[in-house]
Amino acid sequence: MKNAALIGNPNTGKTSLFNKLTSSYEYVGNWSGVTVEKKVGELRDNSGLLTDLPGIYSLRPLSKDEAVAAHYLMEESPSLLINIVDASQLERNLQLTLQLVDYGKPVVIGLNMTDVAKARGIEVYSDVLADELGVPVIPLIARTGAGSRELLEKVRELEPPSDGMAAGHLFYGAAIEEAVDRISRELGAASFPKDTRASLRWIALQILENNPAVMDALPHGLNDSLSLICASCSSRLEAEGVSQSIPEYMKHIRTERINRICRKAMDRSHQKPHSLTERIDSVVTHPLFGLPLFAAFMFLMFQITFDWVGNPLSDLLDSFISGPLNNWISDGLSAIHASAFTSALILDGIAGGVGGVLVFVPQIFLLFLMISFIEDSGYMARITLLTDKWMEKIGLSGKSIIPFIIGFGCNVPAIMAARSIEQPKERTLTMLLVPLMSCSARLPVYALFAGIFFESHQALIVLSLYLLGIVSAMLAAKLFSSVLFNGSSSLFVIELPPYRMPQMAALFRNTWEKGKGFLRKAGTIIMGGSVVIWLLTFCGPSGINVDMNDSFLAWIGGLVAPLLSPIGFGTWQAGASLITGFMAKEVVVSTMNIIYHAPGDLLGQQIAHAFTPLQGLSFMVFVLLYTPCLATVGVIRKESASWKWTLFSVGYCLILAYLVSFIFYQGARLLGFS
Repeated sequence: MKNAALIGNPNTGKTSLFNKLTSSYEYVGNWSGVTVEKKVGELRDNSGLLTDLPGIYSLRPLSKDEAVAAHYLMEESPSLLINIVDASQLERNLQLTLQLVDYGKPVVIGLNMTDVAKARGIEVYSDVLADELGVPVIPLIARTGAGSRELLEKVRELEPPSDGMAAGHLFYGAAIEEAVDRISRELGAASFPKDTRASLRWIALQILENNPAVMDALPHGLNDSLSLICASCSSRLEAEGVSQSIPEYMKHIRTERINRICRKAMDRSHQKPHSLTERIDSVVTHPLFGLPLFAAFMFLMFQITFDWVGNPLSDLLDSFISGPLNNWISDGLSAIHASAFTSALILDGIAGGVGGVLVFVPQIFLLFLMISFIEDSGYMARITLLTDKWMEKIGLSGKSIIPFIIGFGCNVPAIMAARSIEQPKERTLTMLLVPLMSCSARLPVYALFAGIFFESHQALIVLSLYLLGIVSAMLAAKLFSSVLFNGSSSLFVIELPPYRMPQMAALFRNTWEKGKGFLRKAGTIIMGGSVVIWLLTFCGPSGINVDMNDSFLAWIGGLVAPLLSPIGFGTWQAGASLITGFMAKEVVVSTMNIIYHAPGDLLGQQIAHAFTPLQGLSFMVFVLLYTPCLATVGVIRKESASWKWTLFSVGYCLILAYLVSFIFYQGARLLGFS
């Protein structure tokens, strides 16, 4: 069975091709950094496995996600490499291609985005490109699947070259080639590598380029002799009048070869001077108009989510769950003569807790749909460019905005996306700040409270909460970067992909892939939490079937209620909801549904009785900022490999939430609001 590796520059369509070639589905976006770890799927013809590696510009890794690809090539043994290349950016993409042809395994090039190249007036002759490189080249359009069948057939046909070297391998000059031979002999004498992972030539070239993924894997006994060979090569290059370092000189050789290839394989005579993308960018990335346009787009997104489309759909779903569905469940329990305890557990605990969260599914899916549109259209990369100047002032780079925006969907993949940030300081700082981004799990809380107290201004209220999370993150970043972290900021480089009208099928599939995580939680964490919460309301120190105010849940909530009084909601009900919300923020709403035991509009009436508008707003602010959920805490621990930073993230979020809510609530009271 073959084990193919899919490798290429960021934003060349690797993940789209992966979805076409395999029976699995992975997250797709029209911006770099989508794949932050390797993903494995089975090829559709069942001939083997395909591994989707993070996008890299070079085999020498600069960030953690790029290191995944470099370590994979060093430590794994793929049968062949599928190098996906952007036809509209051929020169830049071929830098990686020339590094791959020496790997010692068959290489097939997927020449992607041929439609984009033609739209720009660029013609790429795939047959000429194949002759020049000595490897097969298959034109394709990964988004639509055009050419994917031909690529799959070629993958089945390819066999390893007999000498472990592709026909189009590059000659780097006498000095480099002599060093490659000497290093290869040293490696062979030391029986390295011990299996057929990569050719000795490829390893030798990576050693000359000082690739850390390769250097770390070398036996310690080879370091001195290899250093002498590299020093000798450097001296010989200097004697020949080369002022560049060995890696720079090798890149220069590749660039010259790429220029010769492109002169033969490309026709730019009809290239258009200004594309539609450039004309749009002149407006949306304008230093004056760019950010206001982004803010307007965000407001429109929330207006659709809450006022124009989301609320009517949620109301319909709420009326169905609290009406017919509840009646069907009740009738079914009566038909099987279920006990009073079982009926109460299912109706009040499970149906009440889970149903109270499910009514917000339309709003959550609408938000995911519009976020998917931003990503797939190419606008996401422009947002990073617009915000880089501001991010740099607080110790971050524009790349940090990508995890922040992903955090609007879920904080867990957002923290994992921070791997694409090169500087350890900026990467750790970004992971610590992501929990301040308002994830979709908080959306049911906002929708519930904003719908009760601010019915005519829901979109504005929710947008202001999202902005508060961003501003809080910016202020915390400035403080933490000044006090806790040292080190210079990294150079910010971002590729701006062309704008594309997202395909509806892909758009809805992206939305479903994001949204099904919410539904999965509803059927697992929220359901389990609802059962536990209901049992805590059913039992108390005095026994079972107690009054709600005498229950264990009331006792637990009462422990923190005095601490919450200064921020406006010092009741055991609010305290209990916040404590259980640590499992998942949606459980806050589940807990309130169970506590107030009021389906549909009656819940709103109960909450309106328990909170004033000011208290309700303070509660939403606290939910926005307080401790990350259990899953987020787990991924922070995994990605940071530090309990210190994990506990710090929990502690500072809790303190920040309390301080902001206190200042907001007490300040508003001083101004006469209630």
